[in-house]
Amino acid sequence: MNIALLAQPGILEPVPAHGRYLTCQLRVGADPRVVLKRLASQANGRDTVVGIGASLVRELGAQLPGLKTFTGVDGARIKLPATPTDLMLWLRGTDRGDLLIRSRHLETLLAPSFDVTDITDAFNHNQGRDLTGYEDGTENPQGDKAVAAALLPESAGPLAGSSFVAMQRWHHHMSRFEAMSRQQQDDTIGRERESNEELEDAPASAHVKRTAQESFDPEAFVLRRSMPWAEGNDGGLVFAAFGCSFDAFEAQLRRMSGAEDGITDAMFSFTEPQTGAYFWCPPVRDGLIDLRPLGL
Repeated sequence: MNIALLAQPGILEPVPAHGRYLTCQLRVGADPRVVLKRLASQANGRDTVVGIGASLVRELGAQLPGLKTFTGVDGARIKLPATPTDLMLWLRGTDRGDLLIRSRHLETLLAPSFDVTDITDAFNHNQGRDLTGYEDGTENPQGDKAVAAALLPESAGPLAGSSFVAMQRWHHHMSRFEAMSRQQQDDTIGRERESNEELEDAPASAHVKRTAQESFDPEAFVLRRSMPWAEGNDGGLVFAAFGCSFDAFEAQLRRMSGAEDGITDAMFSFTEPQTGAYFWCPPVRDGLIDLRPLGL
């Protein structure tokens, strides 16, 4: 079985030119079943990636092994907000206006049961770079390794091809970053900006050293599909880590937050997460979202 064919295509495909993230909350007393079936009949997982939160799964009376609610990290030396929500939609495309029109359509579709609580517009900057100018996702696994890292295997039965995703919206304090010298900036990330080469003498707090996926036991590989966001003169990164479980993401976050060895990631000197949530991204069947594991 080719597990990749069961995944929402937008998970494995490159980051699009434009993105829009909708987070949605089930209304008190509302029944989500009819709306979710309608959403599944229209979402193909390519231009609209669907993620479902643990609270919504419980409301449906279903169980999904491995899905849980993000609650932060015990022992973290920095603030890691937990902002769980019921439903996440990642709209992908090439035209920002089209995403606006599609998101309005989806908001109307969801309206009988869900409130859209947040909308974040994002984009592909300078061929996959963060707003700081550094390349994002350099160590992403490729090919079969990406499939193995991001998707549940065939042995997962009806969950095969689905994925767990950890999402955080990071807010960059750009003035802090701009006040650093070029060397300080490189040391913070652990790479030379133009060449993207890793610095051999980078400090232990450098982001690259904090998150080197092969340095964990077991190795902590995730498939990153992050996009910069901007509103007015503020901006940052919508971080998305897709995995066959949340284990790899949590291992990296423990180290970044200082919970592992007391050293916090130098990135926290200029950026911080505003949100934090976990979702399950269902597989697809016949080109549409497959909600059968939820009893729908």
